[in-house]
Amino acid sequence: MGIVIALLIFGLIVTVHEFGHFICAKLSGIKVLEFSVGMGPKLLQKQKGETKYSLRLLPVGGYCAMEGEDTDTGDERSFRNAKLWKRMIVLAAGAAMNFVLGFVLLIIMSSMFDSIPTTQIKGFSGVRNEDGSVVYYAESYNTGLRHDDVIVEMDGTSIYSILDLNYMFATTTKDKHDLVVKRNGEKVELPDVVFKDNAPGAGASDIDFGLVTKDKNPGTVIVCSGQIFRSMGHIVFMSLKQMVTGKMSKDDVSGPVGVVSAINETAKESESTEDAVFNIIYMASLITINVGIFNLLPIPGLDGGRLLFCFIELVRRKPVKPEHEGYVHLAGMILLFGIMIFATYNDIMRLITGG
Repeated sequence: MGIVIALLIFGLIVTVHEFGHFICAKLSGIKVLEFSVGMGPKLLQKQKGETKYSLRLLPVGGYCAMEGEDTDTGDERSFRNAKLWKRMIVLAAGAAMNFVLGFVLLIIMSSMFDSIPTTQIKGFSGVRNEDGSVVYYAESYNTGLRHDDVIVEMDGTSIYSILDLNYMFATTTKDKHDLVVKRNGEKVELPDVVFKDNAPGAGASDIDFGLVTKDKNPGTVIVCSGQIFRSMGHIVFMSLKQMVTGKMSKDDVSGPVGVVSAINETAKESESTEDAVFNIIYMASLITINVGIFNLLPIPGLDGGRLLFCFIELVRRKPVKPEHEGYVHLAGMILLFGIMIFATYNDIMRLITGG
């Protein structure tokens, strides 16, 4: 069941992405030859007007094929003959639709919260004595954190939502953390803050502070969704930075097989149907935002690579020759396919070894 859900998620993300290109191309008067969901052998195909609509076997891709994308066909309605601003909108529309889908999913997810979490401190682990004094077990209080502080930065990383806090606590190995908090409207730096609950019976991983929550209403749900959206984009960029700088091991690189496996495991390990739905929506929103950001990177073969050539044309006031641009995109696609093969190999080896 989890695998079916994962494939449906991939299909939705791809369809929404390609629909962005498709609808903007149609509205711009660009001739669309084929709109395909999936890759590989055709399962279904229908011709409507000048456009073929296809459903293909493998739900890990798709495309919107436009007239004259890589060659000058002489057709006045070809992609390359469209005005530059129209081409740029068409290219960016796929990622934009991924972002829209991600935001909608996050609104649904945030609506499932009992109350809306914030990054404002509510209280600390401690005990109140009979005389009214408080003994704090929370090391974070003893090392500088205070009630009503809003955490805005941790170890040089911006904190936009509770997702960022969870990510930092899940990935850090440090005992002491440098914080920046907003206190009484001003930013305050707090070096060497320790998060440890010294209460009797507390575990080593227990967080020693609480957070303010807000009542759930349309306004707070939308604001929370926007904050988590920003956090997800931030996490994607941090992951990309780790890959580029070599801080992320090659063994951590994952492809579609690994993502499907992760969604499947998430569905199986959730304690209830509601938890499973929540976790799957969370993963789907992270994936679609990831897809949107990755497609906008200035890598040949991706939408961002094509946008880069549009910016070059804007500066030069004339386009790069189609054949030259085509060679660059071909080289980029070969590189991307190589990375995909490597990531898929990693996924399969993890499944075999149980790693």
